[in-house]
Amino acid sequence: MSRLGDNVWAYGVLAVVLVVAAVTDVRRGKIYNWTTYPAIVIGLVGHLCMGGLTGTAGESDRPGAMGLLGALAGLAAGFGPLLLAWLAGGIGGGDAKIMAAVGSLTGWRFALTAIFYGFAVAAIMAIFILLRRRIVRETLSRVGWFLWLLLVRAKPGDPATEKSPRLPFGLALCIGSFIALVLICIFGPSERMFILGI
Repeated sequence: MSRLGDNVWAYGVLAVVLVVAAVTDVRRGKIYNWTTYPAIVIGLVGHLCMGGLTGTAGESDRPGAMGLLGALAGLAAGFGPLLLAWLAGGIGGGDAKIMAAVGSLTGWRFALTAIFYGFAVAAIMAIFILLRRRIVRETLSRVGWFLWLLLVRAKPGDPATEKSPRLPFGLALCIGSFIALVLICIFGPSERMFILGI
């Protein structure tokens, strides 16, 4: 645990939050505010208490506390991209808020890495669902038509229909965050775990 440094408490909170959010997303199709808001507050207040405003320096093999500014940067990195997707109508608000919680607990690098893995998991889940329901050709045709209408600047409608299967995107984000969490436990908070070396 010394690899995780002074932020080990945040990773413990994150693990609990991810399990609760994944279960509610699968069972009820929602990630509730009573899961996300307390996690965001715990991340911000906890990092302020542990690392002050800017964080503390760590040792070479043990990182210091992140601090409030690091938690705010993580919140913005986790929430911002998914807020845009929510405003476009592509995801639910709980999906954006769970990533805000992930970011406030872990920082911006972890949040972006978790989003990357979450989207990869969502793509795999979507392919599996399409193959299982045998609607690959029908779905690709609708999406292709949608993209064509966008290209010619027509006003396309939503490519989804009432028959379109629901993808539990919140679950995918939780799995992506859990993958990032496992990697940080294995490698520690080093550059090796982060995508594109950021």
